[in-house]
Amino acid sequence: MKKGIVIKSTGSWYTVEDETGDLFDCKIKGNFRIKGIKSTNPVAVGDHVRFSPLPASETDNTPKMGLIVSIDKRRNYIIRRSQKLSKQSHIIASNIDQAVLVVTLSYPVTTTTFIDRYLASAEAYRIPVLIVFNKTDLYNTQQKNELQLLIKIYHKIGYECLHTSAEKIEGIIQLKAALHNKTNVFNGHSGVGKSTLINLIQPGLNLKTEEISDSHKTGKHTTTYSALYKLSFGGYIIDTPGIKGFGVLEMEPWEISHYFPEIFKISLDCQYNNCSHTHEPGCAVKIAVENKEIAQSRFISYLGLLEKDGKYRPAF
Repeated sequence: MKKGIVIKSTGSWYTVEDETGDLFDCKIKGNFRIKGIKSTNPVAVGDHVRFSPLPASETDNTPKMGLIVSIDKRRNYIIRRSQKLSKQSHIIASNIDQAVLVVTLSYPVTTTTFIDRYLASAEAYRIPVLIVFNKTDLYNTQQKNELQLLIKIYHKIGYECLHTSAEKIEGIIQLKAALHNKTNVFNGHSGVGKSTLINLIQPGLNLKTEEISDSHKTGKHTTTYSALYKLSFGGYIIDTPGIKGFGVLEMEPWEISHYFPEIFKISLDCQYNNCSHTHEPGCAVKIAVENKEIAQSRFISYLGLLEKDGKYRPAF
């Protein structure tokens, strides 16, 4: 039996690096899938696993192969809503030090709703987030003003923000410093430039990149599987396929405000301990929104998570 870390997942095969640096193409042991695992992928990049190498006679030594028999307890993980109807969630990556959310205000557009859903999910699993606003060389005056407003909003809450331009090689030094000696998972919509940034951060990886669709201003999937890469200056990057939507799972309605730090902090002053911040009198959160102490965009994102059918809307 060997120990290793999953560095690549294609959905059915997993590349595992053992403690000596040897790589094994692994499958999951047959009965492993039915042990109460509710996600579409019971094994994810970043997982520490135990596996049994297959005898050389069964594999002809090219490549080395094995069977994953167990997963060590995850320190944390980040998930998205599964596209498969039979399951609830898909684990994007596990055992993460920092989530890097790459967003663009154009080409393609990343909405504040998407950003806030991602941040809430990361808060739920206690994963720090770095927000990277990319493609700033393409922004017009209005978008540059919007960028400054968003950075002000998220900085005030406590999130680190950077702005980058792969085209002009701006912000790359600062981004590398933020990634140093951490296991970082990169997420964002297809087309926001994740792979391009990673190629700049770690030359030689040559990850595939592609221009966005001219007709729809949306990204095309270039990364089709999750993979972990070692950084020459210390640390790791987990590159993931682009995410079209981000549904927050495993949250009860009463918990959601806990994952909006500024809402949770002010909610301590609400008249009722179980205030939902939707209709109750004496709600400190609604007053804070009216007084612009809490950004309206953040409050709208909170309400959208609280009531998925959009029933709750702020009355301003």
